[in-house]
Amino acid sequence: MAGPISQDWEPVVLRKKAPNAAAKKDEKAVNAARRSGAEIETLKKAAGGKNKAASSSTTLNTRKLDDETENLAHDRVPTELKKNIMQARLDKKLTQAQLAQIINEKPQVIQEYESGKAIPNQQIIGKLERALGVKLRGKK
Repeated sequence: MAGPISQDWEPVVLRKKAPNAAAKKDEKAVNAARRSGAEIETLKKAAGGKNKAASSSTTLNTRKLDDETENLAHDRVPTELKKNIMQARLDKKLTQAQLAQIINEKPQVIQEYESGKAIPNQQIIGKLERALGVKLRGKK
């Protein structure tokens, strides 16, 4: 066997970083600074905790919306369209979930279109037309 093994271990010293601005505001850090006698700066901010910009712009946006729109409702799927979607789906013997999978949408989307709750989206209607092989928009 060989002689004694020598090890070259050096002590590792871990040093904490100086606290950043957020850490200096922490309650524990402030209390520690008080105990150690360090300087503590306190400021009273005017209108602290209030978002003046948001409150004034919100009223302007609301007023603008009120001026622009008389009817405060979204377009809904017309009765004829929802009946056509349902009839075409049943003719193909598909469930709502199967049709949704074919057009790569959630089953909830098909359910909303068939119940008339959905806001019409031309891309989805186009997908439905291709999947069902039926023209749903315009004249037949």
